[in-house]
Parts: sequence; structure tokens; C-alpha cells
Amino acid sequence: MKRAIALVLAVWMTTSAFAAEVTPAQGDSTPAKKTAKAKPKKTEVSEELQEMKALLQQQQQQINDLKSQLQQRDQAVSQAQQSATQAQSAASDAASKAQAAQAAATDSANALLAVKSDVSDLKTNATTTALSIQEDQKKWNEAIESPLALHVKGITITPGGFLAAETVTRTRAMASDINTPFNSIPFSSADAARTPEFFGSGRQSRISVLAEGKLSTFKLSGYYEMDFLGSGTTSNNNQSNSYVNRQRQVWGQVATTSGWTLTGGQMWSLVAETRKGLDPRSEALPLQIDAQYIVGMSWARQFGMRLSKKINDKVWLGMSVENPQTTFVNASNSPNNFVIGNLGAGSGLYNGGAAASGQTITTIPSCAALPCPPSAITVNTTLGPLATYSFNSSPDLVFKAAFEPGWGHYEVFGVVSRFRDRVYPNATATPASAAGAYNDSKYGGGIGVNARGTFNKKYEVAMHAFGGDGVGRYGNSGLPDVTVHPNGTLAPLHAYQGLAEFDYHAKKWDWYFDAGSEYVARVQYVNAAGKLVGYGVTSNNNTGCSTEPIPGSGGFLPASPSNCSGQTRVLVEGTFGFWFKPYNGPKGRIQFGPQYAYIERNTWRGLGGDPNTNNNVFLTSFRYYLP
Repeated sequence: MKRAIALVLAVWMTTSAFAAEVTPAQGDSTPAKKTAKAKPKKTEVSEELQEMKALLQQQQQQINDLKSQLQQRDQAVSQAQQSATQAQSAASDAASKAQAAQAAATDSANALLAVKSDVSDLKTNATTTALSIQEDQKKWNEAIESPLALHVKGITITPGGFLAAETVTRTRAMASDINTPFNSIPFSSADAARTPEFFGSGRQSRISVLAEGKLSTFKLSGYYEMDFLGSGTTSNNNQSNSYVNRQRQVWGQVATTSGWTLTGGQMWSLVAETRKGLDPRSEALPLQIDAQYIVGMSWARQFGMRLSKKINDKVWLGMSVENPQTTFVNASNSPNNFVIGNLGAGSGLYNGGAAASGQTITTIPSCAALPCPPSAITVNTTLGPLATYSFNSSPDLVFKAAFEPGWGHYEVFGVVSRFRDRVYPNATATPASAAGAYNDSKYGGGIGVNARGTFNKKYEVAMHAFGGDGVGRYGNSGLPDVTVHPNGTLAPLHAYQGLAEFDYHAKKWDWYFDAGSEYVARVQYVNAAGKLVGYGVTSNNNTGCSTEPIPGSGGFLPASPSNCSGQTRVLVEGTFGFWFKPYNGPKGRIQFGPQYAYIERNTWRGLGGDPNTNNNVFLTSFRYYLP
């Protein structure tokens, strides 16, 4: 643009100079060549032309200089543009490099953070791994040094049980160890009832072994449990206090992953309450020390084949086929024309033979002079069987449903029993004959419910009720199942039992407060002679229940009152106690505590009233439980 402007200025100046040279003066019409005096003008014009040329040259030089300057400036501008372009390119490259560097820096920072995180994770993992290795090593060392279970051929064998040192003190002597035979509490006038007793015992110590083998779809289990509350023919407390062990539980089990469980052997009856589902080894046993548990508790330990199904986490159904047995007390004015069972056959591995029952009858005739001479006093000691076994026609059937809706554990169960004897209608005829003998059967059974729940993980409450016909055997006190009609056929007895429990559990303490009761109804019939036959009949002679007898023969034969045939109507027990656990950890558990129980026995009214008796029982226990 500047170059064009300079060119236009140069042309304009040249044109102006040429016009000044050839144009005549204003008002002069004569050509210059005709004027003589024009020659000097020519010189002037030449000079002017020379000047103009010089000027033009000067201007041309200036133009050239300007061109040169313009070229230089253009070159400078071009160079500047190139430099700017290069600078812009360099800046762009620098920006790109800066962005790349920033990205690289960001990536480096992220990579650094990732590396730091990885390093931190590695440190954490290394620490965790080290701790885990140490813990595993500790566990392995503990497992090697003090294993909780043994592993043999793919089977896990877990020992269990406890060792006990226990005492019992009763205000009325019963010649019984750490277990109290509730239905045998002597009346207050009996010799034994006037004497308290103390025993120390380790016989409730228990040993158990659980074997388990797991497969893909089911689990096999076997369980054995024993204590030392059995007695042999030479067992006594004189010196060695040696008693034999006894079978508590021995059973095998198959459990599938679909919820079916089959258990067979000797176990707690399905009648007994469980804490979880219907599985063995989850029985809800009271916390007390007494090995005979508590009045009102329903249970048995006997042969059984149990099939159960876990419907879901809230419902279980089960049934069992269990060993039957009939408990029977000789009826008042009982006929002698029936057979319900027999003594045990020793060669059949039952408990056979007979032994003194401790029941003595002392007869003191009227004497002319007192005291009567010893020769006038007669003492008869009755003998009783060591054990009786009923002739059973079929097993007992037990059905149960358990529910756990979200709080508590609830059960509904039923029992079906069949009782049988052989009747001889002509046994009392003259002459006596077995002609016409026949077998007679009666059905019995009952319905029961259990409920148990926990508040705040510390307070536990439970209630139990069971009742029916011929269910006395399933009560804790062993009340009779049946009595007999005058014709010798059996009559099941109505029986009811109930138990309430309240427990408090703390870290090192367990407190318990329980109360229970068992009742058996009166049944009486009139025979051909007009006498009452049955259980708890109103004609029973209770006139001598308040008179203390003299000993049978001195020494170890205390006497029970004569003319005192009161039969139990109801038993009631209230008990409380606590356990203190100073240590409960991987090495086992140490616990000790006392228990107090008050037991009352009331009878059916007969001639002379309805005698009752009671006993105060104090127990202590120190136990070490295997881990």
C-alpha cells in the first residue's frame, strides 16, 4: 500500500513539472521561437529541467529508498509474521506440550496416587495378611496344643461334658443321692422323716462324644453321653464310693440339606422341650442342680426313631416312635386276676430279682403289761422288685410342631399310648382256672404346649403344660399311668402337669426361679364284694399316718407308718438358685452355685384324712465344663 502511494506521488510531481515547462505565460500568444528575447528562458528551463531531473532523481532515490525501506519493512513484517507464525506455532506447540505435560503430570499424579494407594493397600494387605498368618498360626498352635475336636478319617470328634462335686441336704431323709424321688417323700411321722440327711457326690459328672461327618448333600452324626448315676450290686458309700456309669444318650443321625432329619437310638423323648427346631442336643433343660430336675417337667430318655422336617426358618414338623412302658401302682382292693408285666430277666439283660423295698409293717398286740416283751412284737418287711417291665403291645407315638415366628420358640405336641394286660376272669373261681383268659388293651395319650422367649438377651421366661390319660410316666415325678377295674382290665388315669420358669442371664451369672406341679386324678370302682377298687379311693386307711412307728429290726430298716396308704394327688415344687461363672473361655468353664427347693406332696382323702408331707432340699455344685 505504501509502495503504491509513493508511485502516485512521483507521477503527480513529474506531470506537474512537465506542465509548467510547456505551458505559455498567460496573455502571451506569440510562440517562443519567434521571440528573440526567449533564449535566456531556454537556459532557465534547462536549468529547471536539470533541477527537476535532479529533483526527480532525488525523489526517485527517495522512492527507491522508500521502496527499499518498504521492502525492508515488508521483509521485517514478513519476518515478523514468520516469527509471529513461528512464535504462534511455538506457542501452540508449547501449549500442546504444556497440555501434554499437564496431562502427563496429571497422569503422573494419578499414577502416583494409585501407586500410593497400591502401596497403602499392599501395606494394609501385608499387615492383614501378617495378622491373619499370626492368627492362623496361633489357631494352629492352639489346635495342635489344645484341639477343640479331633479329626480322624474325615470325621470330626468333639468331646464334651463336665466334672462335678456336689452336695445335697434334706430335712427329711430319703436315702437318695443327688437326685430327689419326689413321689417318695416320707410322711412326717415316718422314721426317716424325723432325720435330716447329707450326701456328697461326684456321680452327676458327665462325659459326651459327638462324631460328625459331612458329605455334599447330607451330614452324618453320632452322639454318646453318660454319667455315673447308675449303681452296681457292690456299689455303696462305705469306702470307695464306686458307682457304675450309665447310658444317657446313644444315637445316630442323618440330616439332609433339604431339611429332613432321621435320628435313631436312645435320646430325649420328643415330648421334651427343645430350644431350636426339633433337633436332639437342643433340649431346654432347667438350670437347677437336682439330677431329677423339677416337678412339672415332661420328659423321658428312651429308645426312639425320630423323623423331622424343617419347613423353613420358622416351622418344623416331626414324629417319633418311642419305647413304651406302663407305670402302675397296686390298686386298693386290687383283684389278683391280671398280669401287666414281669420282673426283669437277668439273662435277658434286664434288671431282675427282688430286694427289700424298705416298707415294714410292725404289729404290736395288746399286752397285759407294758412294755410288751420283744417276743410279742412281730415285724414284716415287704419285698419289692428291683425293676418291673410291662408287656407292651405297641410303641408310643409322639407328634410335634415347633414354631419360631420371630420372637420366642413355641411347641405343640401329642402322645398316643396303648396299655395292655392279660385278664383271667376265672382266677378267683372255685376251682380257679385260666379258662377264658384274654388280652385287654386301652388307649391313652395327651396334648401339651411349650413356650419360651427372651427379653433383652438377659431375661428368659418359659411355660409348659401337658395333660391327658395315662401320661403320668412322662411327668418328672413318675406318677402312675393306669389303675385297674374290679374285673382286672386297665383304667388309664387322668394326669396334668405344668411348669413355669424365669431365668436371668448375665456375663458371669445365671439366676433361676422355677415352679411346677403334677396332678393325678382319683379313680374308684365298686367290686362284687362292695369294696372300692382303684386309685386314691375314699376307703383308703389313713388313720395311722400321724403315728411314728418303731424301727423294723433296728439298724438300716426304718419303718413307715402303719395304716397309712395315702396315694399322691398333687406334687408342688418351688426352687431357686444361681450359677456364678468366674471363667468361661477357650480353656473351658468354671461355675458353682447353690439351689434351694421346697417340695410338697398331698394325697387323696381317705379314712382318717388326707395326709401331706414336704421336704426342704439344699444343694451345692462345683463344675468344670470341657471346652
